[in-house]
Amino acid sequence: MYMFNDDLGHLSYDIAGDGPPLVLVHAGVADHHMWDAVVPALAERHTVIRYDLRGFGESALPTGPFRETDDLRRLLDHLGHERVRLVGASWGGRVAVDFTLTHPERVHSLAMLAAPWPRYHWSADMIAYDEAETAALDAGDLDAAVRINLDMWLRGPSRSWDDVADGLSDRLRGPLRTSLVNQALVGEHSQGPATGDLAAVSVPTLVGVGKLDVADFQDIARRYAKEIPGATLVEFATAAHLIPMDAPTEVGTVLGPFLAR
Repeated sequence: MYMFNDDLGHLSYDIAGDGPPLVLVHAGVADHHMWDAVVPALAERHTVIRYDLRGFGESALPTGPFRETDDLRRLLDHLGHERVRLVGASWGGRVAVDFTLTHPERVHSLAMLAAPWPRYHWSADMIAYDEAETAALDAGDLDAAVRINLDMWLRGPSRSWDDVADGLSDRLRGPLRTSLVNQALVGEHSQGPATGDLAAVSVPTLVGVGKLDVADFQDIARRYAKEIPGATLVEFATAAHLIPMDAPTEVGTVLGPFLAR
């Protein structure tokens, strides 16, 4: 891992491959390793940049107010990339959308996999999940909070643990634990998502969703595909919320021709 220092701490990042620059932004319950199984195929044609969001993985906790879009802009400036292909999963998908809205001249194309929608009217199941996680953290039971999140984001509502690929929960447990330990401080300093008109997104856009994800995110994906001009909606039949971990081969197959446009 490389390290980029700034006045708020440091961001850790990794680079693989050669070709047009491609940035992968991880989910809010993971770190850059969630892309491990996808990177080899993408690195055959691209310079693949992965980084840990501030307060996740090996990146430092923020020491003051910050915006995820500013962090990404600073990292790209540091690396000397004026324009990139941008792919984000879950919260990383929202970061990618926000960056595209804030810095449209710096984005060649946008792919968002199971991105959330700001101020979405969440279902009772999602509210119950949030309340259970909050109760576990308030009780100081971090192990319970990890289990609750693994059930929601990795297993999902439509399958048993027997249907989840071996080893995925072990790979996610550590990064998830870090995100939960740091989430209060990250939330305190994060300036939140950007606001902008999705109709202004003018770059090629792919919207992905797992067919085994919660219904809220399937609805949100359709909404993004409708609101962003010319966006393509792709459904991943074998994936829940964390699509790059559940279906890395399918993700690579879909992203390959899309990124080559």
